[in-house]
Amino acid sequence: IKSVREFLEKVRQKKNRDITVLDLGCGKGGDLLKWKKGRISKLVCTGKQQFLKDAEELLMDRFQDPGMCFDICSCQFVCHYSFESYEQADTMLRNACERLSPGGYFIGTTPNSFELIRLEASETESFGNEIYTVKFQKKGDYPLFGCKYDFNLEGVVDVPEFLVYFPLLNEMVKKYNMKLVYKKTFLEFYEEKIKNNENKMLLKRMQGLEPYPANENSKLASEKADDYEHAAEYMKKSQVRLPLGTLSKSEWEATSEYIISVG
Repeated sequence: IKSVREFLEKVRQKKNRDITVLDLGCGKGGDLLKWKKGRISKLVCTGKQQFLKDAEELLMDRFQDPGMCFDICSCQFVCHYSFESYEQADTMLRNACERLSPGGYFIGTTPNSFELIRLEASETESFGNEIYTVKFQKKGDYPLFGCKYDFNLEGVVDVPEFLVYFPLLNEMVKKYNMKLVYKKTFLEFYEEKIKNNENKMLLKRMQGLEPYPANENSKLASEKADDYEHAAEYMKKSQVRLPLGTLSKSEWEATSEYIISVG
């Protein structure tokens, strides 16, 4: 999803000068190669821990160039950590948006609050599957800020997070002259972009899907037989070359927890 450079190309079409990007919460720099392939001219990054600190102070006060502006701000899988309080969320949005050039974009990925609350309505204390689990610390209590839950993703992520009520986020960015131009769940985004042959080839090169049925050189990610019923049904109804590229049902469910938005 992050490798589809649609809005980067929109910026390139609008302007002739170099493109500058702010990557908030860049982690270990996993997107550096993506930015390089995007042929940007300047990149400013903050790590997750620095991002959380930035959510309490203004990032612009630390720029060597006080007049620095950005064409794109990317904030992937981290902006929800700032929703512990209004002050932290507002500072995060100010850092993300205040130095965007006219026509620039703020691109963010957050957990889908509507999906999380819908699933949380179950009778159990936590919900999820073999890929991920979510447990709200106060079941049935959803304040606009500080709504804390524990999130675990297959041993990769095990941290407390804060719910982001998207209509609230949409209102808050208006303070910084931003408006929503694009919002999709991961599944909606995938279904929209996979129709493009270039994106199909990109997904194949990245090996983003697992081969189904498995062969002597591969093993299915899930050992649950019903996790691939959707792929088996598709094979029956369609004339396709094998193996298919797919995800297990559990992995598809995990992706439904996220939305991507652009302002």
